Amino acid sequence: MRAPFGARVTTAVSLRGPLCVGVDPHPSLLEAWGLPVNAQGLERFAATCVEAFAGEIAVLKPQSAFFELHGSAGTAVLERLITDTRRAGALVLLDVKRGDIGSTMAAYAAAYLAEGAPLAADAMTLSPFLGFGSLDPALSLAAETGRGGFVLALTSNEEGASVQRATGPDGRSVAQEIVDEAAARNAGASPLGPVGLVIGATVGATELDLSNLNGTILAPGFGAQGGTLADLRTVFGASLRHVLPSSSREILRHGPDVTALRDAALRVRDSLAVAHPL
Repeated sequence: MRAPFGARVTTAVSLRGPLCVGVDPHPSLLEAWGLPVNAQGLERFAATCVEAFAGEIAVLKPQSAFFELHGSAGTAVLERLITDTRRAGALVLLDVKRGDIGSTMAAYAAAYLAEGAPLAADAMTLSPFLGFGSLDPALSLAAETGRGGFVLALTSNEEGASVQRATGPDGRSVAQEIVDEAAARNAGASPLGPVGLVIGATVGATELDLSNLNGTILAPGFGAQGGTLADLRTVFGASLRHVLPSSSREILRHGPDVTALRDAALRVRDSLAVAHPL
């Protein structure tokens, strides 16, 4: 049995720093790297990212949609990326944002979190907007297999605010309800529980109480999308020590040269380490 996800991500960050690099093979990026926009170009892109990042960075976050875009051949590339990344020592957080109910949610969970599944990663992103309890099949399987689930809570897209910042009868925002549900599932775990959150690096000051979360927070939007160290301090405050800032375009624009990519990632990682209390 592998160690619980909270322990593994804590160890990875202590050894490699808090950066999460997004692996987002957008067609325009393949073109910018001089690669064909097909499965062969995708394969070369993925292999380059593994070589550049997986031996140095704590967490890689492939965006599944850009692999699915190429059909079964693209999914096969994603399978190899997951395997090769984990073999090199980095954790894989698969960005799939799945959210459904009943047996369908259980099937998604099995696809991405079950032992021996071809696409099994160390963690996956989840959407709770069919009710947090609908995610129980995934969160239960994650805890059972030593994996994690990162639940969308407060995202940086403008459309999200009308739902996530809405308040319920008890005065809590939807986002705070999600935080509290995650905290309840992480209670008692040490050093951290398996249920993480997704909170955008650019959402600005919030009224979220993260003090009882006892889990990891993924913060997309650091770098090219405008997120800065000052933003991270504003958004997360004392919880910054549990945050994985995620950057993709800011780093990937340095490709396809492996050394240039690795150097860019290490510069970002080291800039975070200065302000990231471990």
